[in-house]
Amino acid sequence: MLLLIPSATYRAPDFLEAAKALQVEVVVGCEEPQALSSLMGDSALRLPLEDPEGSAQAIVQHDALTPLDAIVAVDDQGAVAAAAASERLGLRHNPPRAVAATRDKLVMRSVLARQEVPQPAYGTIPAGARPAEVALAVKDVGLPCVVKPATLSASQGVLRADSPEGVVAVAERVRRIATGAGIDPQAPLLVERFVPGEEVAVEGLLDDGILDVLAIFDKPDPLDGPAFEETIYVTPSRHANRDIEAVLDSTRKATQALGLREGPVHAELRLRDGRAWVIEVAARTIGGLCSRALAFSTGRTLEQLVLAHAIGSPLDSLRREDRASGVLMLPVPRAGTLLGVEGVSRALAVPGVTDVQITIPPGRRVVPVPEGNRYLGFVFARARHPADAEAALRRALSVLEVRIEG
Repeated sequence: MLLLIPSATYRAPDFLEAAKALQVEVVVGCEEPQALSSLMGDSALRLPLEDPEGSAQAIVQHDALTPLDAIVAVDDQGAVAAAAASERLGLRHNPPRAVAATRDKLVMRSVLARQEVPQPAYGTIPAGARPAEVALAVKDVGLPCVVKPATLSASQGVLRADSPEGVVAVAERVRRIATGAGIDPQAPLLVERFVPGEEVAVEGLLDDGILDVLAIFDKPDPLDGPAFEETIYVTPSRHANRDIEAVLDSTRKATQALGLREGPVHAELRLRDGRAWVIEVAARTIGGLCSRALAFSTGRTLEQLVLAHAIGSPLDSLRREDRASGVLMLPVPRAGTLLGVEGVSRALAVPGVTDVQITIPPGRRVVPVPEGNRYLGFVFARARHPADAEAALRRALSVLEVRIEG
């Protein structure tokens, strides 16, 4: 199996452990193999993951020497390359065009609109637009609205605006963030009508176009802006059955409209007026270390399920464990140099908390959302009921002290 792993990802150890548990021989493809050498030894293939065509060609050449049985991208960056190479080699895959649509929010919106999938009204703000042009761009979308780059993730560059003047200021800030993150300064910005309501996340696995839903996470903290920093995810969902059915219906319609057929899906939706509005669909698993909040009745991890599906191994039961579980993404409170996170032992002593992982070492500069796109770490909890798991995470957060200088 070839695992496409961005050099800066959190996720390499969990996928490599999953491959080991399945007794799968692994080659890792990444931009800078030396960055992961301590995890994978010499089994590495240098790939330009942000160049899908170049990566696909290199993978096909590698297969001619060492045949592959599966290619899996562990994050967004390698998803299109994995799909393109798998298609050429006759391996399980999503259509490359479908995966590319999930990587560009503007393309995704247009595809979903043609299939009448519930989603926010949307438009674009072109580069260099004058204030009057910006106001015109949002006239049909309506206020409040959300402005975002089309190709960033983890809430980076996503901001709410409540007035025509606010849209102009927000668009300028979003443009600076996008350009600083390497986005073409001439690329249009996406503007969407803000959808009030509670947000949920769906974790699923596609098999020949059929979506098996593995978990639905509630996001109990309001995500109303102006920035949209994620905090707590808890599963199983506490929403009413009719709302759950709406979420499942919209998620399935979205994956079908996009043409996704194989592998993991992570979707985010908003519940409003009995409908589930699609905010985002990604052809990957949940980000960061959040997958550690999931365990299944067979004892397998989410990563093990994804890899087993890729090689055609029997999946057995996809039922989640009986206990409720949750994860807290520890936010960056302000910009500066991280001195450390204190209180980890106190957080671990909170009943229900199972693990605390601080993923950014002291001495690094940290930046909060929307300029930034990383969290300080992750706190995990398990309990009999979702409310108890949520309470444990909030208690753990209250005893953690983030020290930042500058």
